[in-house]
Amino acid sequence: MSIIVKFFAAPDDTSAGLALQSGPGPAFESLSFGNFDPEEAVMEWECLLASGSFEELVDAGEPRIVAGQDNDGCVVFALSPRLSAALADAGHARLRDVAASWTRLRAEGGEVIGTEIADAIVGNLAALVSSARRQNQGVYCWVA
Repeated sequence: MSIIVKFFAAPDDTSAGLALQSGPGPAFESLSFGNFDPEEAVMEWECLLASGSFEELVDAGEPRIVAGQDNDGCVVFALSPRLSAALADAGHARLRDVAASWTRLRAEGGEVIGTEIADAIVGNLAALVSSARRQNQGVYCWVA
């Protein structure tokens, strides 16, 4: 389980990778959360929003690691273009449904994420993605 999770907007992979050691600084628009597995979460959100399967995403190498090691220490990964588009295009009611479904999925795995927290994570991430897309940027996640 992650201690610190920061989603942030960056112009490209190189810029995003600079956040590896200490996280995204004030130059990046970002959101901070904690205590959930963001790599698993983005895959679940993509399955819930854009269909497909968890296995297909794993086979496709999602989420794509931009910097760091996936097995220990800090890591920066990119949200897929498909997930970004789905988050940006989803309405408020759809995002609430996805958050509720994600809460149930996590509960099945023994992880408790409150509905209000899930709503905040998914809704705020969708807003960040929309803002980043208007600026021709991608959204990344730094995990420590």
